[in-house]
Amino acid sequence: MLQVQIDESAVREAIKKRIEEVIQQADADLVFWDAKELMRRTCMSWNFIQQQFFFDPRFPKVKVGNKWYFPAREAREFLEKWLREQKTG
Repeated sequence: MLQVQIDESAVREAIKKRIEEVIQQADADLVFWDAKELMRRTCMSWNFIQQQFFFDPRFPKVKVGNKWYFPAREAREFLEKWLREQKTG
């Protein structure tokens, strides 16, 4: 009889590490987000984004013609910081 023992915490850690790698790779694929991608990434409507943080001078954005673009890495860093600020009031 064959018996296999698995260290569940090691498996979970390996899975977590791999998921983080895949997410980082997906983020690295996009240099800029447009408004549609920003809405998708935040799960927020355009109006809500404007009400909450769009006009924050720290939020990185560039208007090219009639379209807004957001540097993906910087926007993500801002959003993570902004969200932490929301819970601390």
